[in-house]
Amino acid sequence: MANERDAEPRSRGRPSAPEAELRSAAVEATLALLLTQGYAATTVDAVAKRAGMAKKTLYRFAENRDALVMQAIASWTDAFQPAFEQDAQRVAEVQPLLEQGLRAIAQQVLSEQAVGVFRLLQSEFPGREAMLAAYQRNGIERGRAIVADWLQRQQRHGWLRELDCAQTSDLLLAMVMAEPLRQMALGLLPPGSDIDTRITAALTLVLPGLVGDATASRNR
Repeated sequence: MANERDAEPRSRGRPSAPEAELRSAAVEATLALLLTQGYAATTVDAVAKRAGMAKKTLYRFAENRDALVMQAIASWTDAFQPAFEQDAQRVAEVQPLLEQGLRAIAQQVLSEQAVGVFRLLQSEFPGREAMLAAYQRNGIERGRAIVADWLQRQQRHGWLRELDCAQTSDLLLAMVMAEPLRQMALGLLPPGSDIDTRITAALTLVLPGLVGDATASRNR
């Protein structure tokens, strides 16, 4: 009887897992087709076949190719967003938490797939404008907004001085990510290379100018 009672909750929780797995399979198939066959070949039919699912199942997640590409790119920001959910409880926690968040971003945007998409967007191909718009909106702009929102919350807590959080987010991401991404796209650095030292150095340089004087005095 105890075994039957233990098994019951597991059976009720089972339906949610396949949905997440199917969505993940659709994202992986979309990215694989983009990087191996190009945007034009990344059709709903081709993605469904590569993912091993029926078209009607795929339509539950995306209505067309543009929606598939949008979701594939958004999956990177979905993955690092949780790293920016925790707020600092004192000023000394700002740097380690921001380092943690930037490492989570680097893990996604400097991955082999993300670098491959960046390379693809440097070339001309039919549908490039639509794909570039999805990349800008769901990748770059969403990533900037996530970091800016975190900075704004720390500002409200009193850990950071008054600043333009959107601009600061843009500058931080450019300082930390832009050069490694350029080198990876050119083949000078392997995708996924560790940039933890770069992140720490950038924040050590920048954060003293972001921390408010009142906060610094209060936490001496």
